[in-house]
Amino acid sequence: MTTVRPSVDLATVVSLADFEPLARRVMEPGVFDYVAGGAWDERSLGEAESAWRRRRLRPRVLVDVSHVDPSTSMAGRPASLPVGIAPMAAHGLAHPDAEIATACAAAAAGIPFTLSTMSSVSIEDVAAAAPDGVRWFQLYAQADPRRSRRFVERAAAAGYSAIVVTVDLPVLGYRERDLRSGFSLAVPHGNFADDAGPDHASHTADRDGGYAIIESDLDQGLTWTDIARIRSWSSVPLFLKGILTAEDARLAVEHGVEGIVVSNHGARQLDRAVATADALEEIVATVDGRTEVWVDGGIRRGLDVVTAVALGARGVLVGRPILWALATGGQAGVERALAILRTETVIALTLLGARTPWELNRAHVAD
Repeated sequence: MTTVRPSVDLATVVSLADFEPLARRVMEPGVFDYVAGGAWDERSLGEAESAWRRRRLRPRVLVDVSHVDPSTSMAGRPASLPVGIAPMAAHGLAHPDAEIATACAAAAAGIPFTLSTMSSVSIEDVAAAAPDGVRWFQLYAQADPRRSRRFVERAAAAGYSAIVVTVDLPVLGYRERDLRSGFSLAVPHGNFADDAGPDHASHTADRDGGYAIIESDLDQGLTWTDIARIRSWSSVPLFLKGILTAEDARLAVEHGVEGIVVSNHGARQLDRAVATADALEEIVATVDGRTEVWVDGGIRRGLDVVTAVALGARGVLVGRPILWALATGGQAGVERALAILRTETVIALTLLGARTPWELNRAHVAD
């Protein structure tokens, strides 16, 4: 799935954008396009980053910023900065160490890591490799609710501190890059065991292609009435990922979820969907502090992090750049990416005159 990796001096990587061309050099073309691509004409994909870059900041001066602390909390757990790693399928496509490398890097950096249902490595094996890290489990609700329940119960038993239900994938978006390359995520997935039991043996690539799992086993009938049932399976906080409108944010609050992730699935589902940077404010206003709000999509700079927090998010989730960093340098690559984000975020806080993320507010962003 990857070629021989040339040696990269990670100290020469100074921005998250630097990782992408390095990753392209070592990843198979179809795999690279799977990670990089969006849906249809990729309009939403192109707008994901530009929507953050359109925002302009309003720094305050003559503030004592001799000590800046970027730490915060998420789902009741401490985080060293307002950043987490978004759920992404099959990290083994990027590096043989797969999710274990990513989770260990997140634990070392003190930020949350979200494990995908479609991960290369099982729930239990990731937990064993990074026992001290804050770990979340992302759930694709299965057509067989017994399988969904097993996933949730396994995650809770393994110490995952939040369940993140993805709600924006009743079917796959129209992904032209994958159609052209023939890529179908037909690789081993660590969480899918035989239906006879909840063990975590990996399925084989030829029998259990990832897209086949999604298309045949995903619960396309998932509705708001199912949220209470999913919550009943454990005491772990429940987040909904894929909220883009005030209407759905209001329903999420009414159904008592502990958090919302404002997300358009990395622009991989409905093209021309609103950019998350543009959807965030109306959702924050609707929620009005009654539940946590996080946002993903196009986060590439510490400037994006502080902008999102100033607009009302508790923090952000970062996706593709983490896989680029993983492909480039394994765990060390991810650690380097997170160190860059930390440095950028601290500098941005300092120059905005905010000593902590909690001091950021709407006045720090121009109308």
